[in-house]
Amino acid sequence: MMKLNASSALLGAFQVLRISPTTALRPSLASIASRATASPIAPTTASRVRLFSATAARPGTWLEPMIDRRKKMAKGNPRVPTGGSTKGTTVIWGDYGLRMWDHHRRISAAQLKVAEDTIKRRLRGEKYRLYKRVACNVGVYVSGNEMRMGKGKGSFDHWACRVAVNQIVFEIRGQIHEQVIRDAFRLAGIKLPGQWEFVKKGDPPVIGITKMTNGLTLEDLKRPRKKLPEADVSAPATETSSSVPPPS
Repeated sequence: MMKLNASSALLGAFQVLRISPTTALRPSLASIASRATASPIAPTTASRVRLFSATAARPGTWLEPMIDRRKKMAKGNPRVPTGGSTKGTTVIWGDYGLRMWDHHRRISAAQLKVAEDTIKRRLRGEKYRLYKRVACNVGVYVSGNEMRMGKGKGSFDHWACRVAVNQIVFEIRGQIHEQVIRDAFRLAGIKLPGQWEFVKKGDPPVIGITKMTNGLTLEDLKRPRKKLPEADVSAPATETSSSVPPPS
């Protein structure tokens, strides 16, 4: 009788245990959806959620990229816009910019860092945002002093970037007076090699060393020379013929 009671009690315990699709630890999707539609604060919480992006984050910084230093690269030359390109010569993101206008060159990461620190020191306490239009992606390899020719390219020295002529390096946007930004860019230009100028958003672009002002277009630059009107060419010829006496 005791064995029968034990077996019946065990059978009843197993019948009580039922496997349900929804448990307290993991509710179903239908219940979550019903709660989201019923709660009035669901739209506000959903708007704060950051959307998923499949774009991978690029490691490194604008002064030191994540490139293997052992893979030595050629010295190369800065970009020369021979086809009439105006890329990088106008202000895009900010309100004011710093542009180099004398000659293309290679600027090291240390010089760009000093210029950035100079701008931040001058604009300390102001509300602004600084944009960098260049990135150091060129490795500079140097051999030691008094080394014989050959024996390889040399060891890594520093990172640098190639800056084309009339290319903007820094841009600023914020609640700052124009004269204050002019002074900050003036101090930064002193720390950088070359000649620099202050530009505003909306200034005309530059093709090579020619500014596209006064209605100048790319077609005007491609035209080899301008032809003089026929009246201007024929007028001096008639005057010379009338002034010269007839041959005797």
